[in-house]
Amino acid sequence: MAIAKAERLMNLALCLLGTRRPLSKRELRGSIEAYLEAGSDESFNRMFERDKDDLRELGLVIETVENLEGETGYLARRDSNRLPPITLDAEEAAALGLAAKVWQQARLAGAASGALQKLRAAGMPEAEDAYEAQHSALEPRIPVHEAAFEPLMLACRDRRPVLFEYRKANAARPEQRHVEPWTLECWRGHWYLAGFDRDRGAERVFRLSRITGRVRSRAGAFTSPVPDVVTVRETVETWAGETATRTARIRLRTGCGYPLRARAGSVRELGDGWDELEIPYGHGLDAWLVEFGPDVVVLEPADLRADVVDRLRAVAKG
Repeated sequence: MAIAKAERLMNLALCLLGTRRPLSKRELRGSIEAYLEAGSDESFNRMFERDKDDLRELGLVIETVENLEGETGYLARRDSNRLPPITLDAEEAAALGLAAKVWQQARLAGAASGALQKLRAAGMPEAEDAYEAQHSALEPRIPVHEAAFEPLMLACRDRRPVLFEYRKANAARPEQRHVEPWTLECWRGHWYLAGFDRDRGAERVFRLSRITGRVRSRAGAFTSPVPDVVTVRETVETWAGETATRTARIRLRTGCGYPLRARAGSVRELGDGWDELEIPYGHGLDAWLVEFGPDVVVLEPADLRADVVDRLRAVAKG
């Protein structure tokens, strides 16, 4: 059975790599013997979808293209599936080894470990693991708890549009979003998706913890160009509140809100269990302040105070 599946995957990969135009499911079924032997259309569809996902997991970049008749076709462009020669020095190898330790999820850890093994087999130099040698009590990790992370990561990799339900911080109900995903970024302990919102016709940033339900992939190519990764990172920081243009003044309960205290330009004790802080004010600060609940009171500016009150009222309404 293992040999039969490997042969089927190889035949599918060769078909997708050898074509100059997208091939439909019907054409692929007629070209691969194992698909011809499928008992029904339903059986073939299940087999094909599993094989396509397996090839993507192995690293093959498969594009989905919709023709003029509305039929979906598949191809794997050779220029998108050709790697340059691997030339890494010891410092670069050490950086990759450290990156492999960052992922906390078992599935991601397995993928990272497998990638390192392939790179070492291709000649990547071994690097001394200073962290294990010193038995450090600290280990770098990026926690990922959101179910939306993995399907969005794969959609970013394969350049596939997605559809999901998203609940804004000041909204009682989620709204449907049709997005062309660019990249995932972790900022201040939270994961964000940056992409092009087709319904709004502009770039948007989505916090993964506010995505509800299942992330669904959609056929078709991107309609908007993907910007440089540095530009995307700056976009995430701006939307999440990193870029500050003003200063806000808040009251904070004594002994609470240490992340706010770390960003404060000044802290003044008020007595009665409260302190007054001046903190940088940028896009997204209202959503961050709401997370501290009754331990924070916004003094000024008035528009920030109003935004925080609106968000708290939306949360109270459920």
